[in-house]
Amino acid sequence: MTQTHTAPLPTKRPVRQLLAASVGNAVEWYDWYTYTFLATYIAAAVFPRSADNSLVPLLSTFAVFAVGFFMRPVGGLLMGAIADRRGRRAALTVTILLMGGSSLLVGLTPTYAATGVLAPVVLVLARLLQGLSVGGEFAASTTFLVESARPGRRGLFSSFQYVSTTAGQLLASGIATLLVDTLDGGQMNGWGWRVPFVLGAVLSLVGFWIRQGAHETRSAEQRQAPRPGLFEALRRHPRESLLICGITAGGTIAYYTWTSYLPTYAELNAGVAKSDALLAGTISLAFFGLLQPLGGLLSDRFGRRPVLLFFGLGFALLAVPLLHALRDSFTTLLLVQCAGMVLLTGFTSVSAAVNAEVFPPRVRAAGIGFPYSLTVALFGGTAPYVGTLFKDLGHSGLFPWYVAALCLVSSLVYLRMPETAHAELRR
Repeated sequence: MTQTHTAPLPTKRPVRQLLAASVGNAVEWYDWYTYTFLATYIAAAVFPRSADNSLVPLLSTFAVFAVGFFMRPVGGLLMGAIADRRGRRAALTVTILLMGGSSLLVGLTPTYAATGVLAPVVLVLARLLQGLSVGGEFAASTTFLVESARPGRRGLFSSFQYVSTTAGQLLASGIATLLVDTLDGGQMNGWGWRVPFVLGAVLSLVGFWIRQGAHETRSAEQRQAPRPGLFEALRRHPRESLLICGITAGGTIAYYTWTSYLPTYAELNAGVAKSDALLAGTISLAFFGLLQPLGGLLSDRFGRRPVLLFFGLGFALLAVPLLHALRDSFTTLLLVQCAGMVLLTGFTSVSAAVNAEVFPPRVRAAGIGFPYSLTVALFGGTAPYVGTLFKDLGHSGLFPWYVAALCLVSSLVYLRMPETAHAELRR
């Protein structure tokens, strides 16, 4: 039974709450995205080369990237259950320690030349642990952020989910760019690509320390209520679970295409130099992070649905022309990335608020975590692999249509979903 009492909101320390969620989340996503930006170096070190096809190691690396995503639903379910049973802060503590350990494991992964098949096995294990952590992080931090918000500011607070995600991604991109520009090819392939992962393990300890001072947002009524079952959210709220899947499908393919895969896509399909692709990605990510609070504020003022439709219909119409416009030009790539970031803000700035507003508090974290992470695994995690596979099969022009089609499907969901921006958050 849904609790109807309202617990006092932690409005006395909103900045501290944002900092606790954001710093830890930034570290989590720094570790996660570093893998994407350094994929070509990991491929050369960990996987055997094929005499017939130079894309085989890269395809293998992106396949491992996708495998990590398929642990995210498990992480969303398990860590979400911890958040609903033990508290949001307890779950956030577990996720950041898991991420730090798995990042260190990636940094210490042996080469294929030294250990043979053991190298990809260690890498897969590390990515599975990272997927478990990231799936739980989204569920717990989304719930924590929205429950920390003052009335009428849930959209603004939720936008910091992607402000911090972008900060972590920006840090990963920036460090990768710095390493590529300062080290020669031999150094990068030998030891340079490992440095960001070891640094990520150290940063995880900083995030752990900051989160110890966070204020728990789970209410006293929730603590006294019977603990929810592991699959209770799915069993009692199937419609809400399907709604989150529909909301997320288009957003996640657009997000991972534009923020993670586009530098590699531009290298493979437009001949853009690696250093130019990474630099354009870094600049566009900074622009993207600045847009998030604006999108959150607009959703608090005008509602979640208009902002989501701006994203969904915009990408359905423009994904194909934008990706086909890519040329061997830094300026063109930067303009394409920034244009996509403006549209993408319509999804990223409000998705955390929409997800939290869908479920009652007793099963909110687990209810968000599993369907969201499953959808991200199916469509977001596979985006780099699908894009590279289309290129390998000689049909690279189909990938933009794939992105547009999923965004159109999500737009139909946005048209029919209830507006939740101005409703009281169930606590």
